[in-house]
Amino acid sequence: MPTRSSVEPTLEDLVARAVELDAHSVARLVSIFQDRRPSAPARRSEVLRLLDAQGRRTSPAPVIGVTGTPGSGKSSLLGRLAEDLIVNDPDLSVAIVAVDPSSSVSGGALLGDRTRLRLNGRGLDRRLYFRSEASDTELGGLSPSTFQVCRLLGRLYGCVLVETVGIGQSEADVKLLAEHVFLVIAPMGGDEVQFLKAGIIEVPDSFIINKCDEPAAESAYQQLRASLWLARPFDAQEIPIYRTSAKTGIGVDELRASFEAIIAAGGPDADEIAARDGHFFSRWVKDEWGRLGVQYLLEREHGARGFVAGNGGIDLAQEAFSKRFVQHIAGGGE
Repeated sequence: MPTRSSVEPTLEDLVARAVELDAHSVARLVSIFQDRRPSAPARRSEVLRLLDAQGRRTSPAPVIGVTGTPGSGKSSLLGRLAEDLIVNDPDLSVAIVAVDPSSSVSGGALLGDRTRLRLNGRGLDRRLYFRSEASDTELGGLSPSTFQVCRLLGRLYGCVLVETVGIGQSEADVKLLAEHVFLVIAPMGGDEVQFLKAGIIEVPDSFIINKCDEPAAESAYQQLRASLWLARPFDAQEIPIYRTSAKTGIGVDELRASFEAIIAAGGPDADEIAARDGHFFSRWVKDEWGRLGVQYLLEREHGARGFVAGNGGIDLAQEAFSKRFVQHIAGGGE
């Protein structure tokens, strides 16, 4: 009788199956990119090397961020959009990463957006991948591993949709992860001028007033337009405001066309990737090594972006930084 170890798929097997969009294999690889143990960077680097050997795209797919107030219907709208995108383009594959609040008991994702998304199947399962992540009480709307997971999924799927945990002053991290950020609001959520106080109105590239079939939708639109004029008077172009209803389908085709244009424009260029890697490397240093680690990075290693570039990418840079900083501390910080 074969033992479990004898039938356990190798990393090469998992990558080969993930390239074919096998959901179970993709999930196994996602777990590697969520791993925060010291051995994880080397395994991530090996997965990316194997993807290169499979001839996968070296430039990642675009990431589209979707954030919004609780109860705005962003999960239902995102599910409908994802399905429509795939139906409209038989060559497109879509990955959704939904960041949920963390359970105070288990630490896991509390809401489970999979139950709210409108994913009706129709033979689309292989081209549509969904992953819930717990925010782990992180500010910024993302979980500690969202960036790493998007690095992987952007190499496997045609686009990655990230739904953040909610709305707040620290939501700007999604702006650094995504090529385009949409803010979804509901017309009965209160005075939209309150967004001026929160500062969130400065983050998105486009706005969506969902549930536009509600009577208060027109008033919400006018209030938001006035708020934008006050908060962002120097924007070179008028900021789009889409009016949709996930329930009735109003405005969804227009919004889908906007998503398709973003996808067609492609993912980040080399400079954008370097800036993104540098930012999330800095976040990693702060999470792992605290204030002293950040100070060492800035003063002794001349900043995150240069350190990542000089050490062969973010994964190898994490290994190198851990070794150097431990040596620095062991030597009395000299």
